[in-house]
Amino acid sequence: MKIDADKCIGCGFCVRDCPVEAVHLRKKKAVIDQEKCTSCGVCFRVCENGAVVFERVSSEGAVQCDACPINCLINPGYMGACQRYFNEHGKLIRNMPLQTYEAVKNVVGPDPPEAIRRPLITAIGAGTTYPDCKPAPGIVHGRRNEVDVVTVVTEAPLSYSSLMLKIDTDVQVGEEGADVLVGKRKVGMVITEQYGSKMLSIGGVNLLTGKNGFVVARTVTDLANRKPVRLRVEGGSKLEVQVGRGPIIDGKRPDSMRVGCGSATMGLFAPLFKETADEVIVLDSHLTSLMSEHAAGRFVGTNPSGIHLKFRMSTPGRYFGDHGHGWGGTSIVNPLDVISEIDKNIARPGMRVLITETTGRNGALFELKEDYTLREIDLSIDAVNTLEAISSSCEPSLVAGVYMGGTGGSARAGVTRYPIKLTAAVHASRACLTVGGAPTYVLPGGGINFLVDVEQVKAGSFFWTPTPATICPIEYTMERDAYERMGGHVEVMKPFAVRPGSKNQA
Repeated sequence: MKIDADKCIGCGFCVRDCPVEAVHLRKKKAVIDQEKCTSCGVCFRVCENGAVVFERVSSEGAVQCDACPINCLINPGYMGACQRYFNEHGKLIRNMPLQTYEAVKNVVGPDPPEAIRRPLITAIGAGTTYPDCKPAPGIVHGRRNEVDVVTVVTEAPLSYSSLMLKIDTDVQVGEEGADVLVGKRKVGMVITEQYGSKMLSIGGVNLLTGKNGFVVARTVTDLANRKPVRLRVEGGSKLEVQVGRGPIIDGKRPDSMRVGCGSATMGLFAPLFKETADEVIVLDSHLTSLMSEHAAGRFVGTNPSGIHLKFRMSTPGRYFGDHGHGWGGTSIVNPLDVISEIDKNIARPGMRVLITETTGRNGALFELKEDYTLREIDLSIDAVNTLEAISSSCEPSLVAGVYMGGTGGSARAGVTRYPIKLTAAVHASRACLTVGGAPTYVLPGGGINFLVDVEQVKAGSFFWTPTPATICPIEYTMERDAYERMGGHVEVMKPFAVRPGSKNQA
């Protein structure tokens, strides 16, 4: 990497973002320490004035790392851009030894004892403690695995609650941050996408206590109870969603979610692609891939094709896509529009180009003519089989829901006289929090904030009240000694027993 001093304005972007601190300013001009530099290209990509010249030249003793697409050139005595690999006398060494579970278990934290991982009874149908200074409506004790166990249950009204909706699809639903509406009223927003899925946040205390709080509470409850709900993304799509079923987006039901991003798809199917065409483009809104440049393509022996893409390169063979209603969730409706140019000095008339997407739903095969234009031809048997291999590896497009609630408030008083001790016990796994019997994940830090998969909770277990708040069945299970030490309401505790003739009701 070199700096063109005439173009450098000393903005310091390259200094700020260099992962190995190889760049510094001298007399308001960037200077690169060539010993530290790994040719990762970050300075080249962040420079807004074209002052960085990308010349990938290996110095004596440098080792090329192949642990990721960056392919750092690491000089002796220095580390790569990811700070994981060190060049020690011409050999790359991982700078942290492989860790066993025994080495990290103190960081991971303790598991709750087997006896308290499940409640004796659930809070479904228990009723609510109000005001919270009264004991919870259900406090029972019993014996499990030779351990005396207590479960405290209540259907807790939670203003601090929301539902994260996961929609498995590559179909664009709206811009990140866009409002999600029921009718004309805001109930949530589009949030950051996850792997193969669009994510919506529905509810939250600010919306629940706002002018649309009633419809927000009802929407969160309906989704948590796995009822069908119609939503609209402002500036985006109309959605019909129901947890556990496939979504309907703008009147169409996507069959499947993508098998991975475009780069992952290339890595998964490169051997098949190599047998199918001379060049393969996998369209994807996040990372579109070009086989001849991609590490997986080079691994299987693909030759350069001379084809260049319109998208911005991330690393060789991996291009940042865009969002739209075309192939792979991009703006590309005509697959050839992804190609910016064809280098006639490299391209070979007669070569075949397969363009597809990460679901294998769409695919087209082209042949390069003598005038260096591409014409579409019928899909070959190999191409059909390759598209089928991709599509058969995709999972069905489904809607999932994760309810998030905060129970670190006054509802703890119905459990114990010393609420801070309950919070500490939950975080230390001495008390186990469940929702309708389903396991939860308790977020670290203060308070008791939890996540639960609503598909693991009996349908119809969530409610809402016009305070407004959502109502969630909460159970705390712990050893009896621990419950007594935290000041639990032992005076109202009852023995657990199953009613005669019933296996399901206490």
